Amino acid sequence: MRFFCMLAAFLATAAPAVALPADAPLPVVAPAAEGFSPERLEKLGRFMHKTTDQNGYLGGVTLVARNGHIVDWQAYGHRDLARKAPMARDAIFRIYSMTKTVTTVAVMMLVEEGSIALDDPVSRYLPGFSAPSVLTAGADGKPVSRPAVRPITIHHLLTHTAGFPAGLKGDEPAMARMEQDDPHGARDLRGFVERLSRAPLAADPGTRFGYDAAALEVAARLVEVVGGVSFEQFLRERIFVPLGMRDTGFSVPDAERGRVVDITTMGEDGKLRLDDGPSALHPGVPLNAYTSGAGGLYSTAGDYARFCQMLLNGGQLGDVSILGRKTVESMMRNHLTMLDRPVTQFSNAEGFGLGGYVVIDVALRGQLGSLGQFGWSGSASTTFTIDPEEKLVAILMLQHLPRQDMRDLPRISRNFYTLVYQGLVQ
Repeated sequence: MRFFCMLAAFLATAAPAVALPADAPLPVVAPAAEGFSPERLEKLGRFMHKTTDQNGYLGGVTLVARNGHIVDWQAYGHRDLARKAPMARDAIFRIYSMTKTVTTVAVMMLVEEGSIALDDPVSRYLPGFSAPSVLTAGADGKPVSRPAVRPITIHHLLTHTAGFPAGLKGDEPAMARMEQDDPHGARDLRGFVERLSRAPLAADPGTRFGYDAAALEVAARLVEVVGGVSFEQFLRERIFVPLGMRDTGFSVPDAERGRVVDITTMGEDGKLRLDDGPSALHPGVPLNAYTSGAGGLYSTAGDYARFCQMLLNGGQLGDVSILGRKTVESMMRNHLTMLDRPVTQFSNAEGFGLGGYVVIDVALRGQLGSLGQFGWSGSASTTFTIDPEEKLVAILMLQHLPRQDMRDLPRISRNFYTLVYQGLVQ
């Protein structure tokens, strides 16, 4: 009898299971089962409730997983501007630049198949880039054009070192020329690449990091040309369906559009209002005329958690294998070692891998985290991180386009990650 009492006490203390929806994206356990303090994680909940009150963001979803188990998955606030529809854990968000990591995985799948190599010139598959030129301002301020010193490679695309205009100092002549060709006005990826290939670069390939959308649109077109199917079909058949990411895509089915979160910006009166874009007025419609590999996807916290867990697992999720372990390890290493710090325009403490930042100096970064931590964000306040050292995935989904020209809602990603990491006790 004493044995059974001890066994019952042990099971009660271990409490690995937590009552959450049966269709949770990953197995759900009690925080303590994976080294989190429940009391400490409550700080995250209190912060998010405060952040999504009447004076804050409309609402948000957070998801924290460790060792493949969800320890916290919560919805806060509301889905709509009227603040009448409560936020749900399966709400659908525009993830914008978090699309870039998905596109990178698609490219690396082709690399693993031997169809392409990272050091291949892009012009081998997209001939329009066979003779890139660089346009800069001369000593007298007039634009000067010259041939690029080397071709653009696939590696340059994935590391934002191709030299496309990126809004950096000195980019003005090349940016003005690119805007004349208006690649973003194209109706498909083929048209985007054709227009972009006519425009000059702002720097020689491989000489600087310049974060831009163009490189990943070219990468998406590369997937189409080499993969032999549309970019959308490749992602759906090779990534989304195998991983069970059923709510991720370039548009949202009519029957599910009620789950799309309103996207806000700050009005001139200091109050939140809907953004002006088409997807704000008609939630769920495509975000671009073309299937943007740089920022075109809708997704949920749950779907993206499965994608992140696949990467954390070394390319596998359950019986599904998307990439090999060594490929994922390479993605999560700093690929900008040829550049002097600061290697990116965002942080001296971060390098860039393939598809996301890589933490190269935790102390200099000034926030809790780990060496080798990998992640990225989207322009409408979504963000994710994958921490191989802690076997951790953390995702924050909000839907707000911040403004730089006026007082806006506070950026909270640093607070979010601090509150996640402070919850670790083992």
